[in-house]
Amino acid sequence: MDEEEKLQWSDILKRRTENIKKGEKEEQDETTLFTKYYTEWKGGKDRDRSYKNIPRFYYRLPAEDEVLLQKLREESRAVFLQRKSRELLDNEELQNLWFLLDKHQVPPLSGDEAMISYEAYLQVGEKAGPKCKKFFTARVFAKLLNNDPYGRISIMQFFNYVMRKVWLHQTRIGLSLYDVAGQGYLRESDLENYILELIPTLPQLDGLEKSFYSFYVCTAVRKFFFFLDPLRTGKIKIQDILACSFLDDLLELRDEELSKESQESNWFSAPSALRVYGKEVVQPLDHHQTFKEELSRYGTATLTPVFLDRVFQEYLTYDGEMDYKTYLDFVLALENRKEPAALQYIFKLLDMENLGYLNVFSLNYFFRAIQEQMKLHGQEPVSFQDVKDEVFDMVKPRDPCRITLQDLVNSCQGDTVSSILIDLNGFWTYENREVLVTNDTDSSNGADHDDT
Repeated sequence: MDEEEKLQWSDILKRRTENIKKGEKEEQDETTLFTKYYTEWKGGKDRDRSYKNIPRFYYRLPAEDEVLLQKLREESRAVFLQRKSRELLDNEELQNLWFLLDKHQVPPLSGDEAMISYEAYLQVGEKAGPKCKKFFTARVFAKLLNNDPYGRISIMQFFNYVMRKVWLHQTRIGLSLYDVAGQGYLRESDLENYILELIPTLPQLDGLEKSFYSFYVCTAVRKFFFFLDPLRTGKIKIQDILACSFLDDLLELRDEELSKESQESNWFSAPSALRVYGKEVVQPLDHHQTFKEELSRYGTATLTPVFLDRVFQEYLTYDGEMDYKTYLDFVLALENRKEPAALQYIFKLLDMENLGYLNVFSLNYFFRAIQEQMKLHGQEPVSFQDVKDEVFDMVKPRDPCRITLQDLVNSCQGDTVSSILIDLNGFWTYENREVLVTNDTDSSNGADHDDT
């Protein structure tokens, strides 16, 4: 009996030993599988093939002390821009393209314009060379298609499209050469260098003295940054520079026969820059005058003292004087009151308590200065209640008791509202708008009658 129990006990022990080994093996298998899958998930040697198809999208910029890496990066960017420049059509290739388009025009003419069909368009694309291939697509043709009964497009419109594209790429490459950081934006100093080196290529600026160059560059650069850098980050995207019309206005100065009217309306022209600089800054001050008093003569000399006080309270000044860049912001804001950047500038002045909105108190505070000026000019002051109701009716804010900056922008009445509150002449113009319109109509009718 004891012997049978011993055998049973040994069998049991043996069985338990085998179960332990089996469990250890299963545990080892589990650890092996976990390690395998974890390694694959972390990107080990056996990772999924699809991971290899994802391109690298982040490259660390070299530090300041990594001189060799910085030089390598600069050289690679220069080579890249040179390659992109070689891909553009030169003058000879553009002339050849125009010759091919003219040769493949499809009659009849549309007015005075030569037209081309889609079939002929594709034939020109095959003959024009590899550089032109990207312009001869169905999408480009469809963009330029404009209700022609024969399904054709204008040769001149297509050629202007190509010219515009080439110009944009040339300009982008030119701006990118000044992008020191290589991140697709220009700092203030980068744009200053670009415009300074551009001056000799602009015939309309030949009369500028070199001593004035620094002030001209500052004047030109300020317009870019005032409108394209509303958050004041100190940098502007090259794409934003190309998308706005400022660069077109600047390069318009290459035209040697630019009219006087065009020069006067162009912020970047020499007469405009000299007007802004000479009239308001260089003009000598009396010993008993302050710059604030001199600034009160700006425009029609009807800006209220309360508004001018806010300018000097809110924006940077030095010992009662305003630096040139701050002054340029002031001029740009008042001359472009319909633009969101200008409204943002003026709104900050009107929002005395920094609440983020204008309430009845702030409106009344500024309009009282208008009422006082009306009394000085012998005019009967207008009731604030009437003006308040008109302002809220024009803007139609989301909150009937508050006017936000976004409300002003959305209403398209921000320039009128700001003029009513800060400029007596602006308020008078608004109050007499119906009379002025009638006078303009009568004048034009009289002129027509004289002509007949």
